[in-house]
Amino acid sequence: MRIYDGSPRQDWEEVLRSVGAFADAQGLKELLFLELEGGFLLQGLGVQGGGADSDNYGATAKRTYELTDDQVAEMMDARARERGSAGSDRPAPDLTNYYELSMRIMGAYIDQQRAHDVFLFEQDGSFVLRLFGTAGSRAAGHQLAEFTKDEILAMIESAPEQRHQSAPEPSGAP
Repeated sequence: MRIYDGSPRQDWEEVLRSVGAFADAQGLKELLFLELEGGFLLQGLGVQGGGADSDNYGATAKRTYELTDDQVAEMMDARARERGSAGSDRPAPDLTNYYELSMRIMGAYIDQQRAHDVFLFEQDGSFVLRLFGTAGSRAAGHQLAEFTKDEILAMIESAPEQRHQSAPEPSGAP
């Protein structure tokens, strides 16, 4: 995950894409993501499993995952092996891969900002990011960016055609 010890993480686009795919697979919603020294904290709401006689079956519960850098690297390798499969970079018809695609967009934005100490949360498909770093000639500091659900959906739709163009612009500070 790090090019050398002490360096900022590289390729947030792939990191967040992989974490987003994990969130999709776990059926999470309303995500919170925080960068830690040796990995990440991912929290979301998910449907609680249980036996058929359980009163809690199908209830929504908060689920928290501490993902190490090594675990995320394994997720990234798994996603890379799936590249080139039919539709791997396209939205699923019912958008069951929403977090994979939307968090990839967030990652591209973070890469463009050359930021670290990433914190993001999502609610109802919209994202708010808090990043630390320098962008352009600005001094180091925190910055906020917000991406609405409509903006995210438009970027997901246009992403395959714009794959090598610049990262998205947020709608503004929350």
